[in-house]
Amino acid sequence: MAEPRTIPRAEARRIAVRAQLLDAERALVGGSDDLVDVARHLTLLQVKVTDIVMPAAEHVAWSRLGHAIDAGAVRRAAEVEQSLFEWILQPSPREPHAVALVPTADLPLHRPEMAAAAARGGEWLDQNAGFRQRLLEQLRADGPLPQREIDDTADAPYASSGWNTGRDVAMMLEHLLRAGVVAVAERAGLERVWDLAERVLPPGPSLDAAEAAAERDRRRLRSLGIARPALVGDAGVPVLVEGTRREWRLDEAATAEGFAGRVAILSPVDRLIAERRRMAELFAFDYALEQYTPAARRRWGAFALPILDGDRLVGKVDARTDRDAGALRVARIHWDAEPDRRLRRAVDAELESMAAWLGGRLVVADAG
Repeated sequence: MAEPRTIPRAEARRIAVRAQLLDAERALVGGSDDLVDVARHLTLLQVKVTDIVMPAAEHVAWSRLGHAIDAGAVRRAAEVEQSLFEWILQPSPREPHAVALVPTADLPLHRPEMAAAAARGGEWLDQNAGFRQRLLEQLRADGPLPQREIDDTADAPYASSGWNTGRDVAMMLEHLLRAGVVAVAERAGLERVWDLAERVLPPGPSLDAAEAAAERDRRRLRSLGIARPALVGDAGVPVLVEGTRREWRLDEAATAEGFAGRVAILSPVDRLIAERRRMAELFAFDYALEQYTPAARRRWGAFALPILDGDRLVGKVDARTDRDAGALRVARIHWDAEPDRRLRRAVDAELESMAAWLGGRLVVADAG
C-alpha cells in the first residue's frame, strides 16, 4: 500500500481555515450568506450563554457573516422560524457533550442518537419513571414552561459528586432533551422554556444508525477540512502533515489553492480551535479559556478571544461587553509575536465592527 502523501503544515492550516468559512470572503456557502446554511456547514452552533462578550452561537455566526445578519438572527432562527433547534450532542468523539443549535433539517441525521439516548437507563432514571411521566404530563397540560415552574416530584433525588446534586428537574429535562422527548421552545434571557418535542420539532424519518454515524463523520470532516481519525473515523482520504506524527484524514474536496486570509476575532469555543490538540498540532497556539481559573493565575483574562490572521493564530483579546455603558471594552491585547501596523489596524477594525454589531462603541484600554 502506498504511503499517504505529505502536505505542508501551512497548507493544512489553510484548508482548516477555509473549511471553517474564515478565509477572505465572509461565509458564502454555495453563494449564500444564510445563517442556517452556515450552521449546517459547520454542523452546529455551540450554545454557551455566558455573554462576557456575547453568547457563543451569536459570536460564531458574526465571525462568519458579519453585518449580513443582526444580533437577533440566531434566536429568531431557533425560536420563531424554528430552522435551528437546541439539543445536547457530542460535537466530536474527543469532546464532551455540549448544548448546541443544530439545523432542524438535519433531524433525520440525529434521530438515531436520540433513540440511543432514550434507550439508555440507569439507576436514577429507573427509580424515577413516575417522575418522568408526571413531568411530561405537566408539560402536555401547561407547557411551554420555564424550568422553575416545573414541579419537582422526584421519587429519588439526584446525587452526584458535583453541583448537580438535588437538581432533579434539570437532570430529567437534560435526559429527555438528549432523547428527543422534550425541546427548548425559547429562551427568556438565560432561562430555557420547555415543551414536548412533538410540539416544537417536525415529524419525519430517521436514518439508519450506521449510515447516520458515517454521514456525521463526513460532515464533520467537511467542516474541519483536515482532522485526526479519532475525530472523523474513516471519512476522507489519509494524508500526513509535515512536522506531525501519524495519519490525518483530509476532506477530498478541500484545497488551499488560491487561499486569501483575513483577520477574525474568534469565540473561545469556535470550531477552528475547539479541539485543543488539533489546534496545538496545526497552529502551535498556546491558549485556554480562563473563565474558571482563579484571577491571580490567569494569563490572558477571563474570556480572551483568539485572533486569527490568515492561517495563523497570533494573539488574544481580553475583552468584555459593558451593556450599561453601551461599550465593548478591551482591557488588553496579548500578542504572541510583535504585530506590524497592518495587523494592528486590521484587529482594530474587526473590534470596531464587533462593537457596532453589538450596538455599542469600542473602548480600548491597552492595545498591547
